[in-house]
Amino acid sequence: MTGKASIIGAGVIGGGWAARFLLNGWDVAVFDPDPDAPRKMGEVLAMARAALPALSDGPMPTEGQLRFAATVAEAVEGADYIQESVSERLELKHEVLSRVQRVAPATPLGSSTSGFTPSDLQQKAVNPATIFVAHPFNPVYLLPLVELVPSPACDPALIEGVKGTLREIGMFPLHIRKEIDAHIADRLLEAVWREALWLVKDGIATTEEIDEAIRMGFGLRWGQMGLFETYRIAGGAAGMTQFLDQFGPCLTAPWSRLTDVPAFDDALVDLIVGQSDAQSGAYSMRALERIRDQNLIGFLRVLKERNWGAGKVLLDHDARRRAAAPAPVAADGPLNWRE
Repeated sequence: MTGKASIIGAGVIGGGWAARFLLNGWDVAVFDPDPDAPRKMGEVLAMARAALPALSDGPMPTEGQLRFAATVAEAVEGADYIQESVSERLELKHEVLSRVQRVAPATPLGSSTSGFTPSDLQQKAVNPATIFVAHPFNPVYLLPLVELVPSPACDPALIEGVKGTLREIGMFPLHIRKEIDAHIADRLLEAVWREALWLVKDGIATTEEIDEAIRMGFGLRWGQMGLFETYRIAGGAAGMTQFLDQFGPCLTAPWSRLTDVPAFDDALVDLIVGQSDAQSGAYSMRALERIRDQNLIGFLRVLKERNWGAGKVLLDHDARRRAAAPAPVAADGPLNWRE
């Protein structure tokens, strides 16, 4: 399945969405009032062209056509799927969604919002039934997760169709059945983030030490088993029962400060920024992105070899591509994931 996708907002997330659709054979129309948007989109697309083919064991489909539209209306005309990725300001999203629905009131309309619920977004909508949250993770062209959040006003048949669309471009739509601010993943990330801020503020750990604790230990476990499955194994033969029996009482121990948030003042900002610069300032942002992509490719390929976690999503996507028999094209220098 291919078609036309419209991307409203071509920043990091919107650009990633555009690249994901383009490299899976969709034509893409982009609207962004930033005069520098074509250059920024070009940089994201170059990264995606180098990275995404390295995850596939078959030929990539013929890349779709990219076009920049002069207006929202022009971008969404004739679209099969629309993704809004503008700044996290509700009044701005309302205005953009209203403009979209003046032209395409029946077209599936996803929002990349990380915090707002679909009911928030639908407040002034012409047709609330077609508006939902489709929250991805950066880089969108590599990571499969999309938090798909409908509201009670959404059309269930439309949401099922959206799941199919997202799977066809190699993503994993996680259907969140009940609306909640920040959905699932960002609420979990926020909890870890708040603890990390306290650890830095109290002088217990630097930004680098906290990152080492994650990437050298539980981050690798989480990447292929998540939280509960990891803890089930930690319980030994008795599984989760033993784990809860052993560690459940720790919930009352002073291990977490989640009920107490540090003052987010200039001093804390300066401390975090200074330590982060010391940790990573030797690398340009593009260099860090290339390192990130190579690491993710290697990690995901290992999971793919084992048909596990996100690797299973990649295998399923390859199988769908083979069944559709896409026209082969030469890959333009994919990253060597073994480097």
